[in-house]
Amino acid sequence: MTSGIAMNSIEFLSKNPFERLSLGDKLAIKQLGPDKPDIQIAQPTKVRGKTYIRTFSRGWYEKKKLLCGCSKRNTVFCFPCLLFRSSVCTGQGDVWSTTGVCDLKHFSERAKKHEQSKAHLQCAMKLAMLGQVNIATQLDEGYHVSVRNHNKEVDNNRHILSKLIDCIKFCGAFELALRGHDESGSSENPGVFLGLVDLVASLDSAMRDHLDTATVFKGTSNRIQNELLDCMLDVMQGHIIQDLKNTDFLAVQADETTDVSTHCQFVIVFRYIDKANTLQERLFSFKQIDGGTTAEAISKVLLQQLGVVCSAENDVDRERLIAQTFDGASVMRGGTGGVRRKIQDLYPNAHFIHCYAHQLNLVMQQAVSSVASVRCFFSDICGFCSFFSRSPKRTATLDNIVARRLPRVSQTRWNFHSRAVSTVYENKDVLLECFKTIRESPEFDSTSIREANGYCRMLTDKQFLFFLELFNTILSRVDILFAQLQRRQIDIVHGQRVLENFVNSMAKVRDSVPSIYAQYITDTPQRGGAPNLQRIGYEVCDTVIANAKDRFQFTGHLAAAVLVDSARFPEFADNFPKEVLAKAIHAYPVLNNARLQTELGLIYENPDFRACSSAMALFQLFCKNNLVEVFSETLKLLRIIITTPMTTAESERCFSTLKRIKTFLRNTMAQDRLNALAMLSIEKRLTHDIPDFNRLVIEKFAHMKDRRAKFLYK
Repeated sequence: MTSGIAMNSIEFLSKNPFERLSLGDKLAIKQLGPDKPDIQIAQPTKVRGKTYIRTFSRGWYEKKKLLCGCSKRNTVFCFPCLLFRSSVCTGQGDVWSTTGVCDLKHFSERAKKHEQSKAHLQCAMKLAMLGQVNIATQLDEGYHVSVRNHNKEVDNNRHILSKLIDCIKFCGAFELALRGHDESGSSENPGVFLGLVDLVASLDSAMRDHLDTATVFKGTSNRIQNELLDCMLDVMQGHIIQDLKNTDFLAVQADETTDVSTHCQFVIVFRYIDKANTLQERLFSFKQIDGGTTAEAISKVLLQQLGVVCSAENDVDRERLIAQTFDGASVMRGGTGGVRRKIQDLYPNAHFIHCYAHQLNLVMQQAVSSVASVRCFFSDICGFCSFFSRSPKRTATLDNIVARRLPRVSQTRWNFHSRAVSTVYENKDVLLECFKTIRESPEFDSTSIREANGYCRMLTDKQFLFFLELFNTILSRVDILFAQLQRRQIDIVHGQRVLENFVNSMAKVRDSVPSIYAQYITDTPQRGGAPNLQRIGYEVCDTVIANAKDRFQFTGHLAAAVLVDSARFPEFADNFPKEVLAKAIHAYPVLNNARLQTELGLIYENPDFRACSSAMALFQLFCKNNLVEVFSETLKLLRIIITTPMTTAESERCFSTLKRIKTFLRNTMAQDRLNALAMLSIEKRLTHDIPDFNRLVIEKFAHMKDRRAKFLYK
């Protein structure tokens, strides 16, 4: 693929004549075979006074194996004649190799006549013999002996290369650096890759003989590593692209971060249902953005990658992209000039989803920032970890008495605040003992004693203990919701339920505020007015509930999820939700209104479907019971709902892998190598799921360029 254009496409071959290409490119095009895109030909025809519309059917590709098409010109070509037109095709045969056929009248007879022509047969013979030796040579006995010897050498070289690929796969899966500081033969630390190769050689005599005797190709250099990594990346991305082209609907998740070398890394993840009806979230690539994180720069990169899997110029492809999920940054979510708008201008069905995990963080930030005493409480919580992290002596005392370290606090992730609050809450008594020990010990300096004395007062303060109890209760609910939102399998229907459960649980926390207050405030109101604490508790809970209800509304295109919410099936059986159905059809025009209404009516009336807890459960039930054809439109709706991502959690997981791969000591890593290593780590299961993965990598490696070592069979 060159600049996003397939080498076997009409567009590529019209710009790059076949006879001018290298032998490697010619063989690659032969292996790809004819390009068979959808052709949009609608030809009105009158027969006996009646008007018919002739259209091109993809079935012609199966009937005539050598046909190829051009979706831009909407014409059909003969693949062998297109390749060898300059040397053979002349006269009327040129229409099949130059302009293409767009007239479907008597198409079958014209194709049959062309197949019987001398020019076509010559081109077909040239294509079949491309890469083969001539017939006379094949009949020679000496040639057969040389072929056997050649293929035996290829077998051995491929065996060695397969072992090297396994070593690279191992390093990639466990995020190990392949290269060492000194890779010379006398080095004591040559790196993990060479160490693995030596280990394999100790178990495999063929590998040991190769390493001891190889002069042409040894396979352990950094150049060979990079070439193998490129081939692995091509195979894995090719498999993902094929999956994405075969799926009915797909969604894109994207986010950006800064790596250790201060480059802006933009990650692209696709979510879809594969041919085995399994939900997948696949890393597609990391892209380095050099022009700054502007909407123009980001959307240019994203549209370029989207064009590889679903072209915006194809009406069918354009409708398959049904969601785009980003964080809440204005450059991403802007409705007029943001990335979401630029994507939706080309892909109208790509509805924007603001990551719900990010929204949960915003809900908690708004609840905490509105009250000064609560802000002070979390500032104090941050101080616990800082106090011990600044001194090894303090940390040793903490280890001896508490036997547990205090977690750091993040300013943006509330699950980190939750860990800090729960740790202090669960260990407040032993922490108090620890601070008293530091305060009373003569071994500590005056600063440590002064700060420890302050924490002792803090851990006995009624207001601090009230907030500690209250926020331990609140953040435990936030943790549950956060963990559920991070799940890959979560869909809109299930997400709606867990968010409702969260709001209900927060209402119960609000009801428990008086009991928490009474637990710590039993005497005369303290300075500042003790009743204020109870009011603050109510205020925090009310803010969380109000913001959750406001941010987690399932309106617009998300309202379609209500149609397959099994909890409401009994209600819908009596009163069909026509308004919600109308919203779903408006958001997703690909759905058939009449049929979908009929199918949903049957589902609502059948009590067997009411036990499904999520859209995925209902989808799997239909698939397992051979109901795919019966409820075809409902299956289409379920695919849309399941494919729509609620969070960018997978993107965040990719960033974690990025930071483990591109470290301070590996900060000059090239972008292609980073993509390959990230793919091997994040999508490690894919290397086992792709049939003959090593063989495919070897084929790509062998065709990459002319090599002195032999890897191709005769």
